[in-house]
Amino acid sequence: MNRSSMVLVSLPVLLLALACGGKPQEVKKPEPGAVEAPAPALPADVEAIAGIAPDAAAAPGEPAVGAPEGTATATASSVEATGELISPVESELAVRMPGRVGRMYVDEGQRVKKGQPLLALETQYLQLEVERSTAEVARAQAAAGDAKRELDRKQGLLAKGSVAQAAYDRADSAAVGADAAVLAARATRDLARQRLEDAVLRSPIDGVVAERKTDVGERMGEATVAFVIVQTSPLKLRFRLPERYLAAVRIGQEVEATVDPYPGETFRGRVKTIGGVIESATRTVAVETEFANADGRLKPGLFARVKLDLSSAGAPGGTR
Repeated sequence: MNRSSMVLVSLPVLLLALACGGKPQEVKKPEPGAVEAPAPALPADVEAIAGIAPDAAAAPGEPAVGAPEGTATATASSVEATGELISPVESELAVRMPGRVGRMYVDEGQRVKKGQPLLALETQYLQLEVERSTAEVARAQAAAGDAKRELDRKQGLLAKGSVAQAAYDRADSAAVGADAAVLAARATRDLARQRLEDAVLRSPIDGVVAERKTDVGERMGEATVAFVIVQTSPLKLRFRLPERYLAAVRIGQEVEATVDPYPGETFRGRVKTIGGVIESATRTVAVETEFANADGRLKPGLFARVKLDLSSAGAPGGTR
């Protein structure tokens, strides 16, 4: 290769080196005692992604952040779960006979006792029917008395031969018919009294009025629901536990529950039933507890946290 061609080849190489910034700069080591400069901020899009990354792993036994509500957690001596308080009985009450509402005795949210009147239909005509049927009973009884006396008289005459047998038989039949009329009149009177009693709708249980669906003046049919009454004492609390705790739970075991409306207070109940089937999707078993709730402070629908003492029933996998 001649000198001119070497110059032509070296020129592009030189231009490329100048375009790349010349020779690389040396990395200076920090001097002793110097403060290291903070790292440059990440771009906005990278920082958004970095914020999603999890922190250090959760400690053993602690629920992961964002774990679904209702998941049971456990320590060495107890297990906790969450559930909802529910009423064991919810009754939709309707009147036994159609009629117009005459009086209302309770309102929504009011506590009621078994047998307490809730409403009464208009009863003017029913009361008149009771009076009429009562008078019919008195009339039938008077007729039955006359028939009985006539029968006794004919029986005396028959013994003396002063009256024919046929006359006595007719008197006997009249007495039997009069007695039957008394029974029929009494049945009519009792039916009228029952209709008057049915005009008052009463609570079948101790509980609270959850809904009131009628008012004074409204006409109700036999299937029209007037009230919804829910039982509040006792209340049930249902929740699910992992299958590994099945051997540590027993019927009658005491449990403790807390609710948000009463912070710092603990309510005590007992295990009522334990499910007989393990749910294959979650590997959990249903547990139902019961709380006396004699003071009515707990309400159906409240969210509660329940705690079971495992030490009193043995550790999971042990004997009971």
